[in-house]
Amino acid sequence: MEAIAVRDYRKGDWPRLQTIHDTARQNELRLAGLESAFLPLAIVAENEGLFDYTLRVACLEGTAAGFSAFAENELAWLYVDPALSRRGVGTRLVRDALERLEHPVTVEVLAGNDPARRLYERCGFHLIETVSGRMPGNEAFPVTCHVLRLD
Repeated sequence: MEAIAVRDYRKGDWPRLQTIHDTARQNELRLAGLESAFLPLAIVAENEGLFDYTLRVACLEGTAAGFSAFAENELAWLYVDPALSRRGVGTRLVRDALERLEHPVTVEVLAGNDPARRLYERCGFHLIETVSGRMPGNEAFPVTCHVLRLD
């Protein structure tokens, strides 16, 4: 397996994080049947307070391959470049966050995003509830999310 380094976000990462998010988010929304709810990171970062969280970047061979954002006991964001998936980047980001978060830790996954749910379950999370509501940052869209927790 390739070495994955995780470090704090740097301002120079911004263009790459936009590419990672925008590509991965479109895949995530397609799996959930919500393709038309897509908004680019340039918009949702502000609307959803991305920079209010601890922001970490995973690098493969010096190139940003994914990122996570978390606070207290919530893993709020995790995106991996789809072209670099299945290389352990997501798992490494989850483990990095778990080392820094208070337990129990929760994460929400859109219903239909089975690859993300499997990732979290492999890392020890379990389903505690399924909730419905409005999409944060794009409230015009109803969503169903699985809430998972790691004690």
